[in-house]
Amino acid sequence: MRGSQVIGYALKPYAQYVRSHLRQYTKETNRSNKTMWAHSSAPMAQKPRLVQLSSERFPQLTRGDFARVTDGDLQVFERLVPSRVLTEPDDIVGHNVDWSGTCRGDGKVLLRPKTTEEVSAILKYCNGRRLAVVPQGGNTGLVGGSVPVFDEVIISMSLMDKIISLDDISGVLVCQAGCVVDRINGALEPHGLMTPHILGSKGSCQIGGNISTNAGGLRMLRYGNLHGNVLGAEAVLPNGDVLDCLSTLRKDNTGYDLKQLLIGSEGTLGVVTAASILCPRIPAAISVALLGCDSFAQVLRTYDAAKRMLQEVLSAVEFMDRASMEVLQENLQLTCPLGAHGYYLLLETSGSNAAHDEDKLNSLLRYVMEEGIVGDGTVATEPSKVQSLWALRENLAVALRADGCVYKYDVTVPLSRFYDLVADTRERVGSNTTRVVGYGHLGESDIHMNVTCPQHDDDVFGALEPWVYDWVARCNG
Repeated sequence: MRGSQVIGYALKPYAQYVRSHLRQYTKETNRSNKTMWAHSSAPMAQKPRLVQLSSERFPQLTRGDFARVTDGDLQVFERLVPSRVLTEPDDIVGHNVDWSGTCRGDGKVLLRPKTTEEVSAILKYCNGRRLAVVPQGGNTGLVGGSVPVFDEVIISMSLMDKIISLDDISGVLVCQAGCVVDRINGALEPHGLMTPHILGSKGSCQIGGNISTNAGGLRMLRYGNLHGNVLGAEAVLPNGDVLDCLSTLRKDNTGYDLKQLLIGSEGTLGVVTAASILCPRIPAAISVALLGCDSFAQVLRTYDAAKRMLQEVLSAVEFMDRASMEVLQENLQLTCPLGAHGYYLLLETSGSNAAHDEDKLNSLLRYVMEEGIVGDGTVATEPSKVQSLWALRENLAVALRADGCVYKYDVTVPLSRFYDLVADTRERVGSNTTRVVGYGHLGESDIHMNVTCPQHDDDVFGALEPWVYDWVARCNG
């Protein structure tokens, strides 16, 4: 479909190439006007990094046969979204670079619609003019999917931030796609509800972007992914037509479940403009345990014991290795309360009875320590202590950025091979890197492997790619 090409003309070749060749690129000096400073949004002082244009870093990518924005187009855009057309470079610079500072586009125009009708008018016009566009939510992604590749028109959803309705009995919330997850939770909290997914970027990521990328989050083990929690969605197709699947029913057998195609489609099928979300109740009690293991076999035995002994109250199982704790200590001065171990598990329980849940967690801790599965552990039930333990997991991405260049891989592999990728990568790259770190969502079998260097290294990059992807494919990941 012609319209589909307008939204994602670069996505097919770009996604294929970036997924197999994405790398961090840095420079020491600003040698041309084609590079720019990208400042971190992390709450720490870092040296700004220079970000090369993606079109230069991946020279085999070619711009499609699409029109370029003219003064006439700008006049039309001004009529469609009055006073919300940005063309000044200083206003657009942050929308051209992704959070990781690895991808940079050259978009010249940013549009800020407030309604579905405005999004529809924009896409209808761009489709007719063959102007390529890129929809953008909170721009918190780490793989360049939310920023231009060339000079696409950027459609920012940030002003579409209205909460439309909330049924506090059914727990169904309807909102526009630009609502930030933290703001949604702020509206839900007085009703005793919360979003089913919690992300480290919850203070800036938007629900529309979460849906478009099928974001999982830290408690997917308990609440499932967005395919199960998004009851309905509204989206604008590339030709401007509005697809209204904004059901608020948990069961709807009236036809094809078209919204499922939008979840995880990354904007290639249409721009999500609104959604209805099934929101669970806020648990009355939350407890967290941090456990230290000395072998990955012990990690798996501990996870199995947690599923057996905690069952209905188990809400998160997060994994970190020793290198994770080292980078937190060195770069953020965050200290692990346990002694040195090869591996760490962060377990969270959430339920309605604090004494019951804490007793179950303490019983688990006694069992795994008596069996020699866990070498050390601590339990937190006070909110401040719970937050301090979660801070270890949630600040890893920030800590890794301080190393300089980060090659990031977020892959799902069978649990039996979960940590083998990190171990094999360490052996492959040897001493040419600062560190190789493995952490992630053990409950989802999702490992985040990060390889850091002071700056981009062609030899390290060549050793990693496409080898990492071949490794994952060989184990059916």
